[in-house]
Amino acid sequence: MGLCIRCKGKGLCGRPICPVIKRFELQKKVQTSKTSIFGASPPSVFIGRAGYPLVNAGPLLPPGITGNEASSYDAPEQWLDKTIEDIISLRLNLIRSKTTVNVKKAPNNRLLQQTQEIALSVKPIDTEILFEKPPVATLRFDDVLTPMGPSGDIKKLDIAENPVVPNRVDAIVSDTDVRSTDAINELYTSNISEDYITRLLSAGLIGRKRKLVPTRWSITATDDSIGKQLIREIQYYPEITDITVHSGELFGNHFEILLLPRHYSFELIEIWMPKSVWNPEDTWIGVDSENHRAKKSYSTLGGGYYAARLPILEHLQQKRRCATAIAIREVLPSYWAPLGVWVVREAARLTLTKQPMIFETIEDALNYIYTKINSSKELWQQQLKLLTESRAQRTLNQYFNAAYSVSRD
Repeated sequence: MGLCIRCKGKGLCGRPICPVIKRFELQKKVQTSKTSIFGASPPSVFIGRAGYPLVNAGPLLPPGITGNEASSYDAPEQWLDKTIEDIISLRLNLIRSKTTVNVKKAPNNRLLQQTQEIALSVKPIDTEILFEKPPVATLRFDDVLTPMGPSGDIKKLDIAENPVVPNRVDAIVSDTDVRSTDAINELYTSNISEDYITRLLSAGLIGRKRKLVPTRWSITATDDSIGKQLIREIQYYPEITDITVHSGELFGNHFEILLLPRHYSFELIEIWMPKSVWNPEDTWIGVDSENHRAKKSYSTLGGGYYAARLPILEHLQQKRRCATAIAIREVLPSYWAPLGVWVVREAARLTLTKQPMIFETIEDALNYIYTKINSSKELWQQQLKLLTESRAQRTLNQYFNAAYSVSRD
């Protein structure tokens, strides 16, 4: 069943409809007969990827919800104490409006210009949308994207108030000479949230050669761009002094994060247990890694790789320390519906807030991790490349230290 985990609804099996996604779609139907809705966009916009460069684009909004209450409909950081059912119910009421645009000719599209206005705002913005037909009432699930509810084609869109734009965002959006990667990093260092940065990138509002970027691509691009900048910084910091393990779990995503006193490198191993989302049968295991040069090719683990890496880099940056990080993500059966890649990011963040266990040796740390992971260690421990390298390096260091001691005697 490994193909399902690698595919995650992309159609690699050749079926016209993904049976995993279809199961959720059929279970979660909503009814709507209205062609006109009014509410505050959280703010939130969605740029599709199907048919690229001709894509669907438009804002999302919850009918009848206005003011700051609307922000909770697209704020993963506010969902950590909710259940999976709570989040699905919340997103079920977020209607996605859309119009078809060419990503390279988008500036001349009035509906897109209005969508960009909404994307610019840092606060919910009252909006009224008239649809061609009542929105189609189906809840959509995806491995990267947050679940979305009904969708419909826009006939007319009216924004009832001006967007609220921070000065730093306004300055970078107005600067057409700054590269998109530089813009992302400048916004991040100015304490602009990742979700906001992703929205600006997706709506084609930053960079030199601006164009729409499908939302799922912009999420990973933002995680990767910020991550690479942090790698460039932390590789020059002194190494951590202890071997530590952080443990945590969120929505059935269990993390064990092992930090070793070595130069920067990162490895993620994913263990998908039977009956977890995307994986109804046997345990599936995938692994990917990088050194201080960061990855140049797209990770075989998809967007989750970059989402798991970012909080670890942030953790090291805050401590101004360098380390080799080995993250073990075990996906449990309790993670029964895909909520988006933000779950991976927030689960790793939550894990790193926990008090770490400190160990004298790598073996001691591993023995502790073995007690925390449900899957048998025989299934996954041999796939940890960086762990093997760390052990070899330790043995080499011990050899040279011993030789040095003998020579002094």
